[in-house]
Amino acid sequence: MRILHTSDWHIGKRLAGKERLDEQRAVLEEIADICARERVELVLVAGDVFDTFMPSAEAEDLFYRAVRRITAGERALLAISGNHDDPVRLSAATALSEELGIYIYGNAERRPRPFAGAKVGAVEAGPDHIVFENAAGERVFVHVLPYPNEARLKEDKNPDESFSDKMRRWIAAGESENKAGLPSVFLSHLFVAGGQVSEGEREIDLGGARAVPLDLLPACNYVALGHLHKKQSFRGGAVRYSGSIMQYAFDEAGTQKSVVVFDLDASGLHDMREVPLRSGKKLVRLESDGVEAAAELLRRWEDCYIELTLHLREPLSSDQVRALKEANAGLVNLIPDIRGELSGRTVASRKARSAGELFTEFYRAQFSEEPSSELKELFLSAAEEAYEA
Repeated sequence: MRILHTSDWHIGKRLAGKERLDEQRAVLEEIADICARERVELVLVAGDVFDTFMPSAEAEDLFYRAVRRITAGERALLAISGNHDDPVRLSAATALSEELGIYIYGNAERRPRPFAGAKVGAVEAGPDHIVFENAAGERVFVHVLPYPNEARLKEDKNPDESFSDKMRRWIAAGESENKAGLPSVFLSHLFVAGGQVSEGEREIDLGGARAVPLDLLPACNYVALGHLHKKQSFRGGAVRYSGSIMQYAFDEAGTQKSVVVFDLDASGLHDMREVPLRSGKKLVRLESDGVEAAAELLRRWEDCYIELTLHLREPLSSDQVRALKEANAGLVNLIPDIRGELSGRTVASRKARSAGELFTEFYRAQFSEEPSSELKELFLSAAEEAYEA
């Protein structure tokens, strides 16, 4: 069975207030074209379909149209909720979508209804797994673990059980459902310890007590992960983050976005490859000395989003800022690096700092000492709950 792995669509995500729905539509159409060209039979979407718990009507419309075009009556699609998704809202339309070969898992532990009417369909399903079969009779077992959000962690009450222990128990339970020993994929949205984080991801859960050790992941044929926007892999490539479908943060400037395509059958994993995505505006980081040189540099980078670090001896005037924006409308982030009287020190912007760094700075200013790791983790957890509320 030929499978395509993608994740972190973040439909509705903006950049410095700029709408990017047209770019996202173009990328999703490109994925649909890849599916047709590569004769993909099953598409796996590893979470963060939307950018917020309450996506706009336009974002939801784009999602429904995109998955309908991707499946096209030729293949099945399986999506799970990520930390940016409302799991209940995401899976609300499954009663209709399953007849189109579109299956969605949130955290409600709803058992999908198998529907084998298409060329590739689900023949068995449970709260944490689903089995697909193609026209040739090949079957693939997919172990599903959506993002373990605060609600699920609180419902699974056991005060003496750590996050790692819960993950170990949940993963073991899902793996035990593969009683037939079918070729298998583990599909999840989580942070594997040692993964490389992008500036486009919130710091919460990306490096504290909720990091999942690599050896905790199941020994299946392929692990399809979402959560980290930079594509990366472990275990020789069998454990893989496909990465986001577009550049969403400037530290991704220069990176090539892609999806992963591979074949999986009774003899194992074959012909795994990255297929590049060409759609969407590129993000560019530029650096210049002086306003005139910067304006000239900006004019060379059309149809891009730009972050410009400008080395100066004095602050910019409003007229100079206006001139730079007129030089290129794609300038969305201007970082003045004011030297001179500051003895060469760069003025750091709080906008570039993570939530954890800002909390540490505030605590240090108030109490003249560093916050404990437990207190910082509590703050980040509370911030996560506030974000999801």
